[in-house]
Amino acid sequence: MLNSCVTAKKYDDLSARQKADADGKAAAERQYRGATAELQKATDELAQLRLTQKRLVNDSAETGAAYRKTRGLYNELSNSYDKLLKNSDRELANKSSDYNKVAQDLARREAELGVLDTNLQKSKAENDRLAADLKGREARLTELTKALAEKDKAVNDLKARVSKALLSFNSSDLQVKLKDGKVYVSLSEQLLFKSGSTKVDAKGQEALKKLATVLQEQKDVNVVVEGHTDSVPIARGTAGLTDNWDLSALRATEIARLLTTSGVPAERVTASGRGQYVPVASNDTPANKALNRRTEIILTPKLDDLFQILDTNSSSAPAAPAAK
Repeated sequence: MLNSCVTAKKYDDLSARQKADADGKAAAERQYRGATAELQKATDELAQLRLTQKRLVNDSAETGAAYRKTRGLYNELSNSYDKLLKNSDRELANKSSDYNKVAQDLARREAELGVLDTNLQKSKAENDRLAADLKGREARLTELTKALAEKDKAVNDLKARVSKALLSFNSSDLQVKLKDGKVYVSLSEQLLFKSGSTKVDAKGQEALKKLATVLQEQKDVNVVVEGHTDSVPIARGTAGLTDNWDLSALRATEIARLLTTSGVPAERVTASGRGQYVPVASNDTPANKALNRRTEIILTPKLDDLFQILDTNSSSAPAAPAAK
């Protein structure tokens, strides 16, 4: 029985060892397979790393070439930049000089512009003043034109009335005409006086009375009586007369007196002797001498309104600019 028991124990131990060995072998196989798998994995990774290394080496070579190329380009750009910077400094200096010139020119032009603006303002003010003055002058010119038209109408009306009143007299002895804006009534010596006389004949008195009748109605008409002679000296010893001047003056005075006694206010009548000094023809023929022996009654409408306008224009005219 003992031997039997020992043998069974050994058997069990042996079985246990065999099982343990089998388990160890299985474990070792498992470890071997795991190690083999790890080795394969490591081998694959190594191969991948070698490919990566090769690629990196290639990339490094390309990168180096690119770097060197980039470095060369950088150096070229740097040199170009340095040159450009130097050129820019010179250009900047030139531009600065040009700018200073432009700034000075601009300042000068601004000063000139200021002067021009000041002058423009002065000119505008002067133009405004002149425009206002021109407007006033135009108004006065209109007023003056109207006054002249009225004056011309008055003169024409006066001539028409005088001509109508003296229509019955011979045109060779009496003429009515317009001259220089006045009415001239020219009466021959034959109509008024005997040779060398200062007394008006009856026919002459008739003409003067008709003229006085018209002048009484024309209250704004001034009358100038001018006596004229030819160049033949008066006869020696003629009472009260020294020469033709005396004769013409006394005849003018006589006619002026007749006009005033016929109703023309004396303050409107002026008598003057002109002698032989204002002839209308040469004193070379009897006919021409007869033309020069005449009395001219000059009728002038009073021009107070016209003169007032002219005085206003004169007083309101701008003063002449001072000499520079």
